[in-house]
Amino acid sequence: MANVYKKTFILRLNRSFLHFYTIMLLSLNNVTFEFGARKILDEASWHIYPNERIGLIGPNGTGKSTLLKILIGEYSVSEGQVNRSKTLTIGYFHQDLQSLETDESILEVAKGAYEKALQIEKEIKKLEIELENSEDEKKLHKLADLHHDFDLAGGYEMEYKAAEVLEGLGFKTADLSRGFTTFSGGWRMRVILAKMILQNPDILLLDEPTNHLDLPSIEWIERYLMNYPGSVIIVSHDRYFLDRMVTKIVEISQQKLNHYTGDYSYYEQEKEIRTEFQQREYENQQEFIGQQERFIERFKAKASKAKQAQSLVKKLDRLEKIEAPISETAKINFRFIAGIQPGRIVTTFKNVSKSYGDIHILKNANIEINRGDKIAIIGANGKGKSTLLRLISGTEKCGGEVVPGHNIDISFYAQHQLEALNVNDDIMDELKHCGSGKSEQELRELMGCFLFKGDDVFKKIRVLSGGEKARVALAKTIISKANYLLLDEPTNHLDITSVNMLIQALNNFDGTYVLVSHDRYFIQNVANKIWEIEDGQINEFEGTYEELEEFKKRKAQQIKEGKIEVAAKKEVVIEEKKVEKAPVVEAPKPANNTSEYKEKQKEEKRIRSKFTKLEEELATLNTEKQRLEALLAAPDTYLNKNLFQATESQYNSIALKIEYLQPEYETLFEQLLQFES
Repeated sequence: MANVYKKTFILRLNRSFLHFYTIMLLSLNNVTFEFGARKILDEASWHIYPNERIGLIGPNGTGKSTLLKILIGEYSVSEGQVNRSKTLTIGYFHQDLQSLETDESILEVAKGAYEKALQIEKEIKKLEIELENSEDEKKLHKLADLHHDFDLAGGYEMEYKAAEVLEGLGFKTADLSRGFTTFSGGWRMRVILAKMILQNPDILLLDEPTNHLDLPSIEWIERYLMNYPGSVIIVSHDRYFLDRMVTKIVEISQQKLNHYTGDYSYYEQEKEIRTEFQQREYENQQEFIGQQERFIERFKAKASKAKQAQSLVKKLDRLEKIEAPISETAKINFRFIAGIQPGRIVTTFKNVSKSYGDIHILKNANIEINRGDKIAIIGANGKGKSTLLRLISGTEKCGGEVVPGHNIDISFYAQHQLEALNVNDDIMDELKHCGSGKSEQELRELMGCFLFKGDDVFKKIRVLSGGEKARVALAKTIISKANYLLLDEPTNHLDITSVNMLIQALNNFDGTYVLVSHDRYFIQNVANKIWEIEDGQINEFEGTYEELEEFKKRKAQQIKEGKIEVAAKKEVVIEEKKVEKAPVVEAPKPANNTSEYKEKQKEEKRIRSKFTKLEEELATLNTEKQRLEALLAAPDTYLNKNLFQATESQYNSIALKIEYLQPEYETLFEQLLQFES
């Protein structure tokens, strides 16, 4: 009986192992990879299963893109094994793909994902031409089979699906027939990404997929990938994207692959715990090694202890060394020195209009930027976000008037600023020439934040890549003595660590800045106002990005429930009542002067009196609220802790009172309308 149980257990174990092996798509087992003299991976392992959502992270230069090329078989490993299932299909999206040249329309390029269906379609057309000339029963049967195969290969839905994905990534219906080469590099990448998604590979490798995507497109691809049937491995510096998309993090650190089950936020917490543990283990081992080395040094020459000392030497040689953890959460350590204090209003838009041919960006827009504002401009590409920055800087002409404030000193960072760099300077000289007054040590520390380490700071500008030049130009903008910063996509070319350091730098900046970005984590942590351009106007939201998202969700829910339309009409009626002060037209009196009529008049008079008092009280409260808002917007308020707390307390109290009185005001107003009807 015992043998029967033993055989049953072994059979179950074998079946479990067989099931485990068959569902694994790809595995790296103790892989070592060297790039020239540099070791990228050292005995690293990774097992990839179906339907996984994995974020591959690590500082720039640690080998993330190299690892993806190992997964697809482009690079061979020095040691270890890479195992792939026989039927495995992998789609690899990366920035180098934009070099594709074709005269086809973008719809045809995207439909290229349906390779089998397109081949069958050619055979169908060829056979149909043959059948036009002469009927053949065998060919008719073959044609029917081809149509069946065409259906199975997704042929009947490929045009619809390709159009759906392209439009989801920001293309208009009219764009679908345009040639691929007529689009810029960023838009070409979207077409290639669409094709990659439509191919539905078992594993989809995405190297920086959100680069060149605007916020609506990023949100669309998030929704699409959440229902993607295969496994997805994402390399990205967009923390929001990783948090929403992945359930597992694989980190490249110190030539190893570290695995974390959870999203990026979980990884950060767990990483801190592991780092603390590794630091303690490292310190304990170093203390142990120190003790042993002191013993060896003391007794190696003493005959009675020489053998024991020699044994300890061998023991230390065999000891597996614990590496000291590398800190990737360094804090930036410099302060801004503003040259002059600007006036309260730094920019005013007065009836500003801006168009490019038939494309209207702004139509009689009016808005103010106040000293201390931290504004993020968001929205889809083509809405005029970068144009808005150029209008503020005075480098773009427009209708109407953009009035600069008193004593403003603008520093503008954008991709075209790279041309202003002196190609004959090295990085250090370029930073010294911007007049920041920083010491060389301070500049070295700053450039470390922007990924230039050691002797990198002495590289000539002319030998730098586009991304490296962008980082130098951004560093120059940040350390200038300007009191007003304009930043166009400042997080491009920065890894997560560098983005965090840029956030710290901007949070230490006492001046005003306006920035354009699609990085939601960055916006959430640096902006206190959000601007969106809609219908030629600049819509301002006072609050953080997450508060804006919450507001939009509530608004969408109200629209769905049919509440917002009623509220909007009511608001318009109240506004007309307050502003125009229209005389109240009394209802016509009935012929007979009955007691019922007198009672009605008395009730109307009572309600009107109560309404008038409440209206006056709300007007007073709103005036006081506006005064307190102006105080809270002034930087000087925050210099005095007691003043700030008292002001904030008053503001919250008044806002709560207004919120409490508003429903009663609206109820009384509706009752008055009934008397007048």
